[in-house]
Amino acid sequence: MKMLKSALVAGFALLAAGASQAQEVVKIGLIAPMTGPQAASGRQMVAGAQLYMALNGNKVGGKTIQLIVRDDQGTADITRRIAQELIVNEKVAVISGFGLTPLAMAVGPVITQSKVPAVIMVAGTSSIVGTSPYFARASFTLPQNTFPVAEWAAKNGMKNVVTLVSDYGPGIDAMNTFKKTFEAAGGKILDQLKAPLESPDFAPFLQRAKDLKPDAVFLFVPAPQAGALMKQVVDRGLTQAGIKIIGTGDVTDDDQLNGMGDGVIGMITSYNYSSAHDSPENKNFVAEFRKANPQMRPNVMGVSGYDGIHLIYEALKKTNGNTDGTALINAMKGASWVSPRGPMSIDPETRDVVQNIYVRRVEKRDGELHNIEFDLFKNVKDPK
Repeated sequence: MKMLKSALVAGFALLAAGASQAQEVVKIGLIAPMTGPQAASGRQMVAGAQLYMALNGNKVGGKTIQLIVRDDQGTADITRRIAQELIVNEKVAVISGFGLTPLAMAVGPVITQSKVPAVIMVAGTSSIVGTSPYFARASFTLPQNTFPVAEWAAKNGMKNVVTLVSDYGPGIDAMNTFKKTFEAAGGKILDQLKAPLESPDFAPFLQRAKDLKPDAVFLFVPAPQAGALMKQVVDRGLTQAGIKIIGTGDVTDDDQLNGMGDGVIGMITSYNYSSAHDSPENKNFVAEFRKANPQMRPNVMGVSGYDGIHLIYEALKKTNGNTDGTALINAMKGASWVSPRGPMSIDPETRDVVQNIYVRRVEKRDGELHNIEFDLFKNVKDPK
């Protein structure tokens, strides 16, 4: 009997030690489209997140950090199911990722009910963060990235423009923001064209834009579609027809830019990040990213994955490792740091990102194409 009692005591001691050890691990779920049409976004996001942890260690706030990556294939129903599984089964403290707006929107009710914070690393529709008090964004919004190029176009002799965007939340945000900003500066929108998000054929829309003979065509598509779009832009001969090509930086995505060819040289975009950004922080980030991922050049998704994990680490530092969801989301409010993209912060009122937006031109340097920044809009909030 004594032996049995001793064995039971030892067993309970082991269980208690195991439970204590388990409490010292903080799990972060990262939901990303690793397969399917948006896989390029997912790969960049995950690479950026993993790089941050590789460079900064897996200990913060007295806890060990475990990153759990799940592939949602770019499908909202799968995103929601994975979020539920991560929260209920894995007991994650935070979820993150979301390669498209519908994927982020799908988890809003889940995080609100469970009070588990979610850090948006890509999705760019303005309204997402307002759908749950447990969202924070480390990426960008489309209005934030759009209005600078609209202002630039109006100031640089463009009187009439055709817009062509993907027909979903961020595209509509970009279209409306460009129109509002450009018309306020005295410009005219000749037409607003919308291409389907799924399996788009841009050719008929580009031909329609060319036939209208605008001064410029403004473009937005999600970055994984940029290569296909720009090939058709070049093939249609818009620039040879005297039409300038402008857009958000999604359409001259850093990771795909070299494959687009010299036909994109001179195109103007506005964006929150370029791999050619001239700062010590970015030079180090790009060097380390390319060392870890030799076949990839970091783009906005890569830096957003990196910054998203940074935001979570900083929140855990502020809470001294307390993983209460309300405490963590409150700790994210007002956070500020110098990112590879430049200075950035989380607005304490909206939980949305505040950052510099750069106007860039595609140039060839040292045999490679780069988005070279030449103008700056400082500390830009989402212009709701």
